[in-house]
Amino acid sequence: MLTQARKQELSDILRPAAPPVVLDNVYTSDQAQRLLDVVHREGPWKLIIAQHFASAEELVATMSGGFPEGFEPSLDMFLTPTFRGFYANYSTLFYPEIHDCFYNEAFLAHAKNYWGAKYAKPQMMLFNVNGPCGNTDPGHLDSPSFRGVRYENSPTWLCAVMGKSGLFTDYLIKMAQVITWFSADPESGGFTYWPDGPMQAPRRLEPPIYNRGVVVQNEMMYHRGEANGPLAQQRPVGLDFNSTFGGDPDDSDRWVLRTGDRVIARHHTDELRFLVHWSAEVFEDYDELRKNMDGTDNITHEKAIEMLIDDVRARGMSIETPTDPLHDPVFIQAINAAYDIGAPSSYPEAAPVTPLYREAG
Repeated sequence: MLTQARKQELSDILRPAAPPVVLDNVYTSDQAQRLLDVVHREGPWKLIIAQHFASAEELVATMSGGFPEGFEPSLDMFLTPTFRGFYANYSTLFYPEIHDCFYNEAFLAHAKNYWGAKYAKPQMMLFNVNGPCGNTDPGHLDSPSFRGVRYENSPTWLCAVMGKSGLFTDYLIKMAQVITWFSADPESGGFTYWPDGPMQAPRRLEPPIYNRGVVVQNEMMYHRGEANGPLAQQRPVGLDFNSTFGGDPDDSDRWVLRTGDRVIARHHTDELRFLVHWSAEVFEDYDELRKNMDGTDNITHEKAIEMLIDDVRARGMSIETPTDPLHDPVFIQAINAAYDIGAPSSYPEAAPVTPLYREAG
């Protein structure tokens, strides 16, 4: 059990390089349409959590908050109809019709200004898309990357715990995102974030959020998307880990959610909450650029696990040395507990968390 002083220490680690900078009219109407056209044409798309996690412990390691003693979370508890795909990765664009969106001069300037840095390069661009959707996430970190241990070559839980621990600052790759939302809903679907650490008061980008965005370091700031749409439609009957989301080939403004061959929901474009996440790597100067690119000062998975175990034991906590540390659910749960301060201290009244479970009695 972490002391209050230790929780505060960990909370202070989880603050971005600078507060988020709010942007309006992020994309032109033509760019926004092309981005959505790719999603409509290239699907179907899988659930976010079906792409990133193999166990409940791996998922919980990226989230805040715990569970009652003896309560065993399952992946089904975290099912929400939110789907993801990539426009670009490894600094490479997959769809040439959105070249100007990914290799975006204005975004690169935002990234450098955010850090006060000299260089930046676009690294990744993804989207999240859903119709009406609850959100059981109490707050999370995006996957940070470290020299040698990156989101592309490492389990999501490991990158998250490395970020939460504060042990790997010397290896952290500076990142900046331009995250943009498109939602026609005037009353729901906003963005809650904790720029001063999760034990401090949150801030909120309130709806409507159509073509609004933020420049931010989401790897070191707890944040969450808010539920959107009618409550009765936020979890369609029949949703499971094999569910997919894609465009209706007969109508460019219609979308279909399927589980196997069965249609479980249909949506119009006006019902969507569509997020576009652009991310850049940022380098303070040429020396930092070279160090990040030449691989001479990288950390390995083995070294990262060793540092985490040594730190936990040095704090008087018992932890077994696992034979398969990247996938051992008992180890993952234990190492996360050493750095998990629990749920944020408060939430906006207008944006509560959708409950994961109901306690007995």
